[in-house]
Amino acid sequence: MTESTRRLILRANAVFLILAGGGSLLMDLRAYFFGVGPSSRFIAAAPYTAIGFVEAHGLALIFGVLFAIAAVSRPWHLTAAAVHVLLGGSNILFWKIFVGGDLLAMGYVTTAFHALFVVLETAAALSAPRSPSAMELRR
Repeated sequence: MTESTRRLILRANAVFLILAGGGSLLMDLRAYFFGVGPSSRFIAAAPYTAIGFVEAHGLALIFGVLFAIAAVSRPWHLTAAAVHVLLGGSNILFWKIFVGGDLLAMGYVTTAFHALFVVLETAAALSAPRSPSAMELRR
């Protein structure tokens, strides 16, 4: 896999996380403060759950920004894959939230993108040149 292909994967990942994480973060904040939007029924019933929604989607947004500016390297591709394992795995583990919120389409789309980026970022990491370790850099 070429460096330009790996760059494209990392930047596409960034765009996805910025849009999905940022959009979801705004929806979560609207649900908590104004009682509107897809997650409002959960947050209205248990307002303390908002912290989990806001943290998860805020961190997705932050990782998106980091992937947008990151060097195209094995460690960043592995980090990106790990982020999507966590986010996609959480979607699957807590799938009832999508069912209860009548958000199945959103669940299918976002979880599919998480799975896609796990595969793409892992492939990119495996094809990237091995980065020197910190010990090798000190020599």
